[in-house]
Amino acid sequence: MTDQSKPSERRDVDEGAEPHQEAEDTTAGERTTAPQSAYTMSQVSTGFVVLLVGLAVVFGIPLLLA
Repeated sequence: MTDQSKPSERRDVDEGAEPHQEAEDTTAGERTTAPQSAYTMSQVSTGFVVLLVGLAVVFGIPLLLA
């Protein structure tokens, strides 16, 4: 086994004398999260319809087939 085939050993590489640079802050604008945001009435209605369809699938169909 040669020295180059050992993955645990570091090869001699000249990394140069470049100074360390801090990352720039790239966030733009104000950040918000969903639970803190207001919901529109359309979004609430859509969620309620999805809830009713889900409940019908989970409980209604098995009760009809029983």
